[in-house]
Amino acid sequence: MYGDNGPDFGAASDGDGDRNMILGRGFFVTPSDSVAIIAANAEKAIPYFKTGPKGLARSMPTSGALDRVAEKLSLPFYEVPTGWKFFGNLMDAGKLSICGEESFGTGSDHIREKDGEKDGIWAVLAWLSIIAFRNKDKKPGEKLVSVSDVVYEHWATYGRNFFSRYDYEECESEGATEMIEYLRDLISKGKTGDVYGDYTLQFADDFTYTDPVDGSVVTKQGVRFVFTDGSRIIFRLSGTGSAGATVRIYIEQFEPDSSKHDMDAQIALKPLIDLALSTSKLKEFTGREQPTVIT
Repeated sequence: MYGDNGPDFGAASDGDGDRNMILGRGFFVTPSDSVAIIAANAEKAIPYFKTGPKGLARSMPTSGALDRVAEKLSLPFYEVPTGWKFFGNLMDAGKLSICGEESFGTGSDHIREKDGEKDGIWAVLAWLSIIAFRNKDKKPGEKLVSVSDVVYEHWATYGRNFFSRYDYEECESEGATEMIEYLRDLISKGKTGDVYGDYTLQFADDFTYTDPVDGSVVTKQGVRFVFTDGSRIIFRLSGTGSAGATVRIYIEQFEPDSSKHDMDAQIALKPLIDLALSTSKLKEFTGREQPTVIT
């Protein structure tokens, strides 16, 4: 499916249908890009959104690609903690139409039942609607607009957010917790203008979210280093039980130059990845040399 001789469009969903993956011919669409592209094309290509989306939202670790769409389309935008309930509150209040997480969850307010709005099948149909719309005026024999064409045109308009997630699973809990506490202490002493390698700090914090619907506050949702060029490094810790903890590092680099959009993400992100590892002292705290999973 993924090779040059594969089909023009491919999609996958998990067992309960709430997550999705979009593929073109020899081309993978990241979840962060997927939700941004759906949002950018929704009003024209998807009849349900013919009057335009009410608002857009993403989980905090998800790349800022969706932010740029919201800004360009002058739509309300929300950055929420990881967890679908935060999207649900916004949908119930009529504030949100399209949302997504970097962990392959994409959804809309087309249906509202428990977790049903995170609908992998819906995301696939949304992409098919976009592809159909982009090719509706093509004559027989003309080259069709492909998945990769849609993505590259989106990047040309909005820039590309190179993005990757490094998971270090089953780390020793004490060391992983000490690393996060070390990072919290580091950001408490940091200030705008601090220099980290080739990057200048815009701000650093431990993400706190105040729900605009019910006023509830959620704290300590991830240590963020946000740089003046739009780059971000985020550290999150999950599970600190007997089975060990998982350290997740999210690395993002914004690139407006279309001549560089063909770069492999791991190459484009290497300076930030190196910076994330050195800043966090991950090897020193956890003893880990390599991530368990890279996405």
